Order: sequence, then structure tokens, then C-alpha cells
Amino acid sequence: LKKHHMTPLRIYLECEIQRLDDIKRFFSRVTSLHSGIYNEPSATIANPISEWMNVVNSNEAEENINALREGYRRMEGSLPKLEDLQGAAQGLMRLQDVYHLHVEGLVRGHFQRITDGNAIDIYKPPVSDTLSGDDCFLVGKVGHTVLFLVYKAYSLSYSITVQFQSCFLDPMNSRVHFNVEKYEKLLDESPPVTNQSLDLKRPDSTYLRTRNVYEKLCQTKSSQPKHFENPRLFCDSFTNGNPGLLLQPIKRELISLHPYVVLFHSFVTRAEAKSIREYAVPGVSAFMWKHTELDIAWLKESAHGVVGKVDRRITMVTGLNVQPPYAEYLQVVNYGIGGHYEPHSDHVTSDSSPLYRLKTGNRVAMFMIYLTLDHKNSLKSLGYICSNSQKYIVWNGALFWWNLHINGQGNVDTLHAGCPVIVGDKWVANKWVHEYGQEFQRHCSLNPEE
Repeated sequence: LKKHHMTPLRIYLECEIQRLDDIKRFFSRVTSLHSGIYNEPSATIANPISEWMNVVNSNEAEENINALREGYRRMEGSLPKLEDLQGAAQGLMRLQDVYHLHVEGLVRGHFQRITDGNAIDIYKPPVSDTLSGDDCFLVGKVGHTVLFLVYKAYSLSYSITVQFQSCFLDPMNSRVHFNVEKYEKLLDESPPVTNQSLDLKRPDSTYLRTRNVYEKLCQTKSSQPKHFENPRLFCDSFTNGNPGLLLQPIKRELISLHPYVVLFHSFVTRAEAKSIREYAVPGVSAFMWKHTELDIAWLKESAHGVVGKVDRRITMVTGLNVQPPYAEYLQVVNYGIGGHYEPHSDHVTSDSSPLYRLKTGNRVAMFMIYLTLDHKNSLKSLGYICSNSQKYIVWNGALFWWNLHINGQGNVDTLHAGCPVIVGDKWVANKWVHEYGQEFQRHCSLNPEE
């Protein structure tokens, strides 16, 4: 459950408890009515007073049932649904897969990776909650199997081991005992492969090669090592020649030349970040497909004053026209349990893309603002795959990069990804700027290859 659901859910539970107490009192009254001096129902109904009590109590029961249904309907929209359960299960599997977490430790609530035979803590939560046998079963069921993370097991014998671990955690769970018997039978029918030289590898394809780099970057706890110091990288107080920044320049850090990436520190205030998140909550819609799992909302400047203020600030530091239709509305994204974004580029590569319906060209630039207050979520936030580097986004900071070369061709070096969230959730705001409307801000080059 999300944090803002807890108070209404508590109030709902209190009301339901009160309503159940009323139903119990009603049941007690009806029971006493029928178990009184009249032992036969027909004799009770023969009494006009008893008939009156039956009608009154039946009407009260109907009112209670209708109130119960209405209360549930009011809360139903904010309660977790089947897709939320499936998303949470996929998130757990994704965390285990990307960070190579130890399955037994994860079941016990520990986020650990086995390195040289030793369990290394990736994240140590203040309170460790364990998964029951039913929890493991549900997660495995979502993963198209009745085992917890069985796609990492590769063998029925390991599957039985996982089930025995679940049985140890929840010895009274009949479903786990059934699974053990089932897989022991399958193991007798199909003995496992005993070839020790068998080395399971991913197929050799471009997508999966970038996936390996993606996982490696996400597993890197510290900053990416530098092979050489580049004197062209710098930090400064930046005004961009804009009068609005003369009295309060923004802190600029050039963190990459290829691709060109700039980090603006303290781009939004704490209050602005909070306002944007609050404005986005009513409009978020689940967006789940094979590459990502997140909630998305689009905010217009006309509806929210803080969005207009942020848009004007983006224009001041970049010089770009970010007003629609030359830029898209501010996209606010919330990443929940295991929320991530696999390797992708922001610019489109197909002429049939719906993006071209705006008739403003391709996405020439990207401006991403980090809105999460919890600094732990800033770690492993963004990885540039082709340049094999990792960029850390600081709280209330913003990243800017060019998606296209000056000649309008897509820059493949901007292939990037968001690592799965381990702690809490992550909020970011994205502003995509299009080609048209930027003719006097980003000039063409005489070199067609540039």
C-alpha cells in the first residue's frame, strides 16, 4: 500500500468494525426473537408484534448490507488490484535478477549478493519481513511457474530445494508440501542433466549485450571508475547570459562530453518538488510493459503554476523553447517496487512513430528533474549503456543532454536506463524538447557529419 492510502484505510476499517458490531447486535436480537417463547417460526409470525420486529430487523439488515457495499465501493479504487499484485511480484523478481540477490536471503528479507562465497549486504532494511510459502508461491505463479524465481534455478532438484526452504519458513503450508511431492515425481520421471560442463548463457544479440552492461552498471555500488582525468570536465556557476540568472547563477557540472551531459544542482526547491509530486498523484496511470513498470502523469503549465515556473527555468538554463507544441508537457513518473526502465533512447527511429503527429520533429533534447527526497534512491538512477558509464542524479538536481547530433541524426551514445528501485519509490519529471522551434537556439553546422 502507498503511504497516502494508510489513513483512509484505517478510517474505513474502523467504520467496518463498527458496522460489524451493529450486525452482531442485529443478529443477537433476531436470534433472541426466534428462540424465545415461540419455538416454531409459524407461531412467531402469527404474533403481530413478532411480525413487526421481523420486518424492522430485516429492513435494518438490508440497510447495513447496502452501507457495507457502498463503503467498499468508495475504497475499492484505492485498494491494490490484481495488476498491483502482479507488478509487486515482478518487481521482486526483477530486483533478484538485476542485482543477483541471494534467493534464500531474499525470502528472509535480506538483500544480499553472494561474492566469493560470502553474503554481501546490498541493502539492509531496518525491519526484515520474511516471505511465507504462499508468498513464494504467488511470486512464482506470476513468473509463469509455481516456484519462487525458478527461472534462475535451471533444474528440478534446485526447485525442490527452494520448496524445502519455503517449507522450513512455513511448515504448516499444505501447498508447499504438495509442490515438493509434485517436483520429486517429475524429477523421477525426468532425471536432471549431469553434464557439469553445461554453461547456460544468454543468446548473443544486441539487446541482451546491452542488458549485460545495464546489470553491471546497476550492480556497481560506487561511482564508475575513470580511466583518465579529462580536464575539459568542470563545475561552474552558470548564467547562460540570461538576466534571470545574474543574481542567482545555477550550479552547473559538465559530467560527460560523449554524450554531452550536464548536471544542474539544486534546480528545484524542496517545496517545488513536493508540489509537482502532489499535483501528479490524481492523474497517474499505470504504465506496464516488458521494458518498464511505473506510474505516469502529464502536467500542463496552465493548470499548475509551479510547472510554468519550472518550464521558464529550463528555458533560462538551456535557451530552448519548451512551450507546446515545441516541447511535450511535463511528464511526472513514479517508480514503485522494483520500478525500472530498461535500455532505451528518447529519440524515435521510425517515421511512423506517433510522436511525429505533433509535426514538430524528433526529440532533440531531454531535461530530467529528480524529485525524490530520499537520497538512497538517487544511487544507480541512470546508466549510459553505450558509453559504459553511470551518472548519479542528486536530490532536486536535473540532467540535460542532446538526443540528436547537430545534423539531426540520433545519437546512439545516449542509450540509457533506470535501475530497479530497492528503497522506497522514485519520482522524476521529464521534459522532452522537439526540433522545431529551436532553429535559433541550436544552429546548424557546415559539417554534415557533425
